[in-house]
Amino acid sequence: MKTLAGMIKETATFLNERLQYKAETAIILGSGLGELADRIDDKQEIPYTDIPNFMPSTVEGHSGKLLCGKLGGTAVLCMQGRYHYYEGYSTKQATFPIRVFKELGVKTLLLSNAAGAMNPDFNVGDLMIIRDHIYLIPDHPLRGSNDNSLGVRFLDMGNAYDAGLREKAKKIAARNGFEVKEGVYVATQGPTYETPAEYRYFRTIGGDAVGMSTAPEVIVARHAGLRVFAMSIITDVWREGGNFSISHEEVQAQAAAAQPKMTALFTDLIH
Repeated sequence: MKTLAGMIKETATFLNERLQYKAETAIILGSGLGELADRIDDKQEIPYTDIPNFMPSTVEGHSGKLLCGKLGGTAVLCMQGRYHYYEGYSTKQATFPIRVFKELGVKTLLLSNAAGAMNPDFNVGDLMIIRDHIYLIPDHPLRGSNDNSLGVRFLDMGNAYDAGLREKAKKIAARNGFEVKEGVYVATQGPTYETPAEYRYFRTIGGDAVGMSTAPEVIVARHAGLRVFAMSIITDVWREGGNFSISHEEVQAQAAAAQPKMTALFTDLIH
């Protein structure tokens, strides 16, 4: 049976032989957030299905390609599409690419997602810098025996979302003339969207926005010693007493409309 460390080395060796640039920054793009990928110059594309130990991405709006190129002149790796627990993957499987990024020499991970908000001060189209999360997915990517060569057994999550990167992002947004919010992301398993009672509960326990990804990736990135920055595009807002419904198509459309701001911010953040 293959070990996790062995799988990481196998995949990293495969990619090292093929990738045209050595990148210190990796980016993971969420639902409907493909515009940044279009901004990558001298782009090399490798389908996930061609990469050993990667799985296919099954969600509409997730292209399922690993990109390598230059964003604003800086070498980056970019996952155009991520894996989710609700697809049937374990969180250990869903976060495997991050282990590979570490082996390839990546030092910083940027993540984006589409999220629903329960903070009444938020509006559709807002960008929310994630400062912390509440983990409600019933599977943990560090569960099971720990390989000390990959990270510590008991991981401190006190500064999971890098404070320096968050402050830099706020300054970039101000310089570019748009507002960003900051808040707590609630990670759920999906694939159902939230009921009104769930939104109410998530707000009560301190959440500002909710989604079905990101937190497992952040945990593994921190376990691997990477700096992390994550941002949500708010695609819907629940408000007490209002009529509320949402579809994946609406989420994709709202995410696409807010992409230019996120793309500008990420491009400046890596420099």
